[in-house]
Amino acid sequence: MNHLLSVDDLSVGDIEHLMTLTGSFAEVLRRSVPKVPALRGKTVVLAFFEDSTRTRSSFDLAARRLSADVVTFATGASSLSKGESIRDTVETITAMGVDGIVVRHPHPGIPAAIERYTPAAVVNAGDGRHQHPTQSLLDLYTLQTTIGSIEGKRILLCGDIMNSRVARSNVAMFTKMGAEVIICGPHSLLPPHRPNQMFGHPVEIVKDIDAVIGSVDVAYMLRIQNERIADAALPSIREYRATYGLTAERARRMASHAVVMHPGPINRGVEIDADVADSERSLITAQVGAGVGVRMAVLYQLLGPGKFDTGGEAAGEQPAAADRFDDERLSDPGGVGPWSTGEQGSPGSPGKSVDTVDADASTIDLNLIEPQATAPGPVQENAQ
Repeated sequence: MNHLLSVDDLSVGDIEHLMTLTGSFAEVLRRSVPKVPALRGKTVVLAFFEDSTRTRSSFDLAARRLSADVVTFATGASSLSKGESIRDTVETITAMGVDGIVVRHPHPGIPAAIERYTPAAVVNAGDGRHQHPTQSLLDLYTLQTTIGSIEGKRILLCGDIMNSRVARSNVAMFTKMGAEVIICGPHSLLPPHRPNQMFGHPVEIVKDIDAVIGSVDVAYMLRIQNERIADAALPSIREYRATYGLTAERARRMASHAVVMHPGPINRGVEIDADVADSERSLITAQVGAGVGVRMAVLYQLLGPGKFDTGGEAAGEQPAAADRFDDERLSDPGGVGPWSTGEQGSPGSPGKSVDTVDADASTIDLNLIEPQATAPGPVQENAQ
């Protein structure tokens, strides 16, 4: 596998391998000089077609901590504003000699479509309401380093499920790792689904957050967008908070060990009260902190040698823990390493990233200036 487009691209072995890599890079980040030459000589382009603070900054830091060269692509100052198509832009960037492209776009499927026109590794940093795989990886890492294995844990996802790429990614991630996922939110903000199933994964669907808040191990609250009020998907912010918000009173009824998560940015006093977001049980800041290490692991796996800690015999003697990333051999511009666990679940084609949102790259024509008009499904965005 040479790209990361969806959580569905990852097998359990792939995920566990990335968690191990992240732990090693977390050790690197605790050093007085948190930098290693693992990707020296590589070039990473950050192509963000919509606003981002956390994701773009952490990918930028991750690449620089690995000693890669970073190019930030500003769409407003590019030839896209002159009518150039996304395909021509991608091929132009590729011709300059880049190794990886990190893509965020408001339309589902654009990262997978871009993959067809470049030999560079493509990382999906969020495509509309479809997928946000590195957010799910950092959420998993945050939980594993806080409460341990999530197998058998009860994880509540509450809020705007239908328009959230974080919800789609985390339902896949958490169920794949053995957790019991509970879905809660207004009926108008739930996607079409079968009983006890959502996005193709088994879940428990509840109407009343108060019926489950005392039994969950994790309360993961999703951001509510103001436009949901404008388009009548919700009657009012006040009513949403009263019915579905994680208020201080609800938080007091949670188990003593239970934790609170949110992908950001937070609407304080809407989906979560300020006191709860800032409480000791909140992992929101820890999630942001985990982002750099997780994205270092992803970039290293896609652009580096990628030949250790995969369960098979590694090539040559391997340094222990984080010290291995200091080895000058890792700056060798050799071929892109695959996700080498070899387990079922690693994709063979971009089509693996498609779920209930229309994100099939084959329906998108990047020759057009505005590819949003070529594929079905609304342009929605609700995540970090």
